[in-house]
Amino acid sequence: MTATLNNQYVPAHGVRAPAGRAPALRVGPTPVLVGIGLGGVAVLALWWTNTTTIVGLGDYLTNAGRITGLLAGYGAIILLGLMARVPALERGIGTDRLTRWHAMGGRYTVSMLVAHGLLITWGYAVTARTSVVGQGLSLIKDYPDVLYATIGAVMFVVIGALSARAARKRMSYEAWHLIHLGTYLAIALSFLHQFSTGADFVGNKPAQYAWSTLYGVISVLLLWYRVVVPVRSAFRHRLRVAGVRMEGPDVVSVYLSGRYLDELKAEPGQFFRWRFFTPSSWWASNPYSLSAPVSGGRLRITVKDAGNHSASLAQLQPGTKVMASGPYGAFTGGVRRRRKVLLIGAGVGITPLRALLETLPGRPGDITLIYRARHMSDLVLRAEIEEIAFDRGARVHYLVGTREQLGGDPLSAEQLEYLVPNLKHHDVYLCGPENLTSATRESLRDAGVARRRIHHESFEF
Repeated sequence: MTATLNNQYVPAHGVRAPAGRAPALRVGPTPVLVGIGLGGVAVLALWWTNTTTIVGLGDYLTNAGRITGLLAGYGAIILLGLMARVPALERGIGTDRLTRWHAMGGRYTVSMLVAHGLLITWGYAVTARTSVVGQGLSLIKDYPDVLYATIGAVMFVVIGALSARAARKRMSYEAWHLIHLGTYLAIALSFLHQFSTGADFVGNKPAQYAWSTLYGVISVLLLWYRVVVPVRSAFRHRLRVAGVRMEGPDVVSVYLSGRYLDELKAEPGQFFRWRFFTPSSWWASNPYSLSAPVSGGRLRITVKDAGNHSASLAQLQPGTKVMASGPYGAFTGGVRRRRKVLLIGAGVGITPLRALLETLPGRPGDITLIYRARHMSDLVLRAEIEEIAFDRGARVHYLVGTREQLGGDPLSAEQLEYLVPNLKHHDVYLCGPENLTSATRESLRDAGVARRRIHHESFEF
């Protein structure tokens, strides 16, 4: 097993899960997408069964508003479900992909929500032969639930705008996360008007029960997996900071001790959301990957200073209480399909790859690691990586320097094929900043690596 001496991990290579442990349940992308699609069809069927005749422009506009409203309400359910942190989805699909689906679904839902408000108001205005602005003010004045829904819709639009990539890059993860919590209030404000003014629900008890059940189930999942499970886990495992070690400029490893850590079923490549109970960081829960396998009652994360929360980790004192939610992510050995494996990491993205390098089964020569950095000082955990590679017979390539210094893109298709013979027959694990992972995925595809064998994770949330 992996032992810990003076807060340094001594590698034990090819670590396996304990014998007899049942594999964790995973639900892949296909059944989830099929389920979402069937739900969308059911929503359209609800509108169809409650619609008799459509006559004139007013009716067409109003019914278009009904459809977009139903789809917006359904989209809100899907958005919450994707981020409910259900373990089967986290392991089978992965947080990285779920986050991208959530972002795409958010744009769709906001678009449907805006279209719903405009089309309904326009349709009513045409039917009543009044102005759109006057009709809108009348709806807000005469129907209190519509006023609340309007406030919720405005919140949705604002949150959506702040979640756009250009805006998100200008704020810390903590600020983005806090603003994003407003989504729950926006959905709550929008919910009641569906039953009080929605033509598909007024007087339709079966539809009301079904709709309420969908929202109720998602609410229970959110409460259970985002609140109850982390709190229960905190009492069960009693995590504490065991020590802190500087690994390089602005990079720190935090060692944690606790009880029954094997029950977490954490796999190399996964991450937890960590809450450290100090005066400056108790309120924030941030995602950090394990940088070594769980062993001997110890966990380890390695974090780069990228904001107030991560910078404060260097000041943690032994004994500090910790709450960990997880594990999350599908960036594990479970998705591997080929004997040959290439690991590509950059920046703090090396941390889950270091854990995978130690634990992925394989013979000498099966595993190759490419470590991209701008400066030699950025090569954190280098001594551990070289020791593991030497003992396992793995190859390590360091690509250090700017593109200008290296004479071009060191992760181009040509360079990757030169460094890794028969690259197209490898499974590839890729982790790092979003711009690097995006460009390298294209290089791998150009080199003939099948899309399904490129497993990637970024640190964009």
